[in-house]
Amino acid sequence: MIAQVLLTLFDIYYYALIVYILLSWLPNARNSGFGVFLARICEPYLEPFRRFIPPIGMIDISPIVAIIALRFAKAGLYNLLIRIFY
Repeated sequence: MIAQVLLTLFDIYYYALIVYILLSWLPNARNSGFGVFLARICEPYLEPFRRFIPPIGMIDISPIVAIIALRFAKAGLYNLLIRIFY
């Protein structure tokens, strides 16, 4: 039960990151209430990646790396939970 909740939270955060990244393509979307809310929950996670991965031209690839890292973390957590509970 706890394992399923944790894995679901990872999925919800993954989709929040995707939506937050897509909002950057829309003018003034990040200034809306929803955009500000997503910024509060997504920027603390994205900031370390932006510090270490410089943009390539005008394209910031750090969110892609952050999403990949989140997926690896979820897979690692899943494997750990499987070993603990089963």
